[in-house]
Amino acid sequence: MPPANAAPMFSPELRRGLGRLLTVALAITVGLWIAAPASAATNLVPNPGFEQLGTNGIPTCWERVGSGNNTYTFGPTTDARSGSRAMRVAISQRVDGNHKALMVKNAQCAPKVTAGRQYDLSVWYKSTTSANAITLYRHDTKLGWQYWIDPATLPATGTWQYKTVRTPLVPPNTDQVTWGVSIYSTGTLTTDDYSMTEVPAPPPTPAGCTDASGCIKGKWQVMPYQSTVRGIHAVVLDNGKVLLVAGSGNDPKQFAAGTFKTAVYDPVTGSFTNVPTPDDLFCAGHVQLSDGKVLVMGGNKAYPTPDGVGYKGLKNSYIFDPAKNTYTRINDMEKGHWYPSATILGNGDVISLGGQGEDAKGTVVTEYYSDAQQKWLPPNQVKQNYAWWGFYPTMVLMQDGRLFYTGSHTFGKGRNGTGASIYDIGSGSVTDVPGLRKKDERDQSMSVLLPPAQDQRVLTAGGGNGDTGVTAHRLTDIIDLKAANPTYQPGPDLPQGTLSGGVPQTGTQGKMYVSLVLLPDGNVLETGGALHNRADPVYEASIYNPATNTFSGAAIDPVPRGYHSSAFLLPDGRVMAVGDNPANGSFDMRISIYSPAYLFKGARPQISAVANTDWTYGSTQRITVNSTITRASLIRPAAVTHSSDPNQRFVELPLTVKGNGEIDLNVTNNPNVAPPGWYMLFVHNGQGVPSVAKWVKLG
Repeated sequence: MPPANAAPMFSPELRRGLGRLLTVALAITVGLWIAAPASAATNLVPNPGFEQLGTNGIPTCWERVGSGNNTYTFGPTTDARSGSRAMRVAISQRVDGNHKALMVKNAQCAPKVTAGRQYDLSVWYKSTTSANAITLYRHDTKLGWQYWIDPATLPATGTWQYKTVRTPLVPPNTDQVTWGVSIYSTGTLTTDDYSMTEVPAPPPTPAGCTDASGCIKGKWQVMPYQSTVRGIHAVVLDNGKVLLVAGSGNDPKQFAAGTFKTAVYDPVTGSFTNVPTPDDLFCAGHVQLSDGKVLVMGGNKAYPTPDGVGYKGLKNSYIFDPAKNTYTRINDMEKGHWYPSATILGNGDVISLGGQGEDAKGTVVTEYYSDAQQKWLPPNQVKQNYAWWGFYPTMVLMQDGRLFYTGSHTFGKGRNGTGASIYDIGSGSVTDVPGLRKKDERDQSMSVLLPPAQDQRVLTAGGGNGDTGVTAHRLTDIIDLKAANPTYQPGPDLPQGTLSGGVPQTGTQGKMYVSLVLLPDGNVLETGGALHNRADPVYEASIYNPATNTFSGAAIDPVPRGYHSSAFLLPDGRVMAVGDNPANGSFDMRISIYSPAYLFKGARPQISAVANTDWTYGSTQRITVNSTITRASLIRPAAVTHSSDPNQRFVELPLTVKGNGEIDLNVTNNPNVAPPGWYMLFVHNGQGVPSVAKWVKLG
C-alpha cells in the first residue's frame, strides 16, 4: 500500500499520456458522530450535505491538501443539489507537481466498519471533466492508514447525477474507512449529498460442511483419458478451450523426425483437436493478444550437440487463431529466443526479453511487438538497454506502465544485484528492488500479481537451482509495488509436503516447479512442485489467502507435477493440471482436474445476462444475476509454462446494485491494471461460491 501521503493510481492518461498530471482531490471524511451501531438504514456520513461549517469556513470533516505550484480553488458553494451548500474544487491551471486531498483520518471523522462486510457509497455530482474517481482509504490496525481502491470513475456532466457503488468486502484488521471524490485534471467538480450505508450480512455457510464432502479442501479427479500431446505450454482460449503446445516435447528424436505437436483440448467434451505445427515451438513464449489470438514467439532451433554447443533459439513468430485452429507466420524477431518472456502492455503491445539465441548464447535484445501494426518492430524503433534477463524472466506489468522483474526465472542463479528490479521501458532504466531472499535459488519459483490487481502486490513462492542441484526451499516473499520504495517482505513459508511413498519433508525443504493459480474467490491455489531438479516430486497443495496472508490445506493432486508441469484456471472455476518430465525423459500425459472447496458450498450464482460483451475502460457495465452476490472480477486467462505466467491477474469490479437482479460493474480506467483482451467474468456470493464465467472483451 502507498504511504498516507501518496496519490492513488488513477487513469492511464495520468500515468502515460499526461505525465505528472495535476492531481487535486476533493475528499470527504466520513464518520460516526455518535457511537451507534451501523445498520443498512443509517447514513454513516456526518454532515452529508455540507451544511455545518467549521471555524475555518470548510464544512466539518472536510480537509484540503495539495502540493505544487498550481492554480485551483477549493471550498463550499451555494450551487447545491439540496440545502444551501455543496463543495466545489476548480482547477484552472497546472504548472508543476501534484495536488491531492486526503481525508481527515481520525476517530471523529472516519466511520467505524466491520471486516468482512460491505458498504454502499453514493454521491451527487457535477463535473466539467471526466477525470474524477471515488477514492477509498482504510485504517489497518497493524499498518495504519492505507490506500484501498478507486471503485468507480465519474464521467463529465453538466447536471446533477447520482452515483452509487458497493465496496469490496472490508479486509481483515480494518476498523475505519474514509472516502471521497477526486478530480485530477483541469476543470470543476461539485459534489453534494453523500451517503454510506452498511450492506446486510450474507447468509452463513450451509451446515454439514465436512472434509469428506470437499467443502474444506476441495477434490481432485484424474481424468479417464490422457493428453494427446506433451502439455509443456498451456493457453486458455477465449472460447474456453485449452491450447496445449509440445513442439518436439523435449524429445530429440521427435525433433530429428520433424514431428512437432499442438492440440486444442475441450474441457467440456474431453476431446482433442490436433493442430499442424510449423516449427519446434518447444520452450517458446506466448501471450493472448487484444483480439484473443495467441502470439507465439521463438522456440527451439536445435538441441545441444556433442561438441558442447547448447540449445539454439528460433526467431520465428506465429499467430494462433482459436477460431480456425491454425498458425500463421508473421515477421521474425530480431534475434532468436529459446525461453523468452512475453508480457502484454496496457496499449496491447507485447514486450519479450531474455532467452537463448541462434548462437546458443543469451539474447540481450529487447523485442517489441506492435499490436496496431501486427508485427515486431525493428530494434532501432525500440528502446534498448541490452541487459541479460535470463530464461523465462517473470516480468509483471505495473499500474504505471513499468515492468517488475520478480526474480522468478528458469535455470541457474538470479540476476546480479538484488535479484529483482523495476524496468522502465520508456527510458530503459533498471532499478534494483531489495528484499528477495535466496535470490540465486529462484529457479522455477513462481510469481503472481495477487488479487485484486489494483492492490499491486506480488507473491513469489518457492524455487531452487537446477544447475547446482540444491534442495528447493519453502520461502515466499511479498512486495507492495505501490509503496514509495518497494521492498520484498518475508511471507509465510509454503506448507510442508510429502515425498513419493509418503515420506515427510523435514527442515526448510520446499519445492521448485511450483504452480500458483488465481481463483475466482480471490484466493490463490498453490500446487505441484519437486524437491530437486527433475526429481523427488512433492505432494502438497494449499490455498493462499491474500487478505490474511496465510496458507490453508488443500486436496493434493495424486499425479506428480515437476518439470514441464502447469496448472491453470478453467472458465467453470475448476483448475486443470498437466505435465511432468523427470530426468529419465518420460512425460506424464495424465490430466488432473481440481474442484476447489467453493464448489461444494451450495448453489452457484448465475450470470443470466451480460448487456454488452465489448467493454471500455472507465465504463459501467450491467449484468443480471439470479441471486445475491458480494464480488465480481475479471480474470485474465492463463498462458503458462515453466512456472511462469506474468500476465495472470484478477481485476476487481466494484458493484453498484440496482435491484431486480441487475448489477452495474465499474470497470477500471487504467489499461495497465487490466491490459486489453478477453477476460473471464466471475461473480461470487457471500460464501465465496463463484459463477461459471462469462467471456467479455476489454479494450
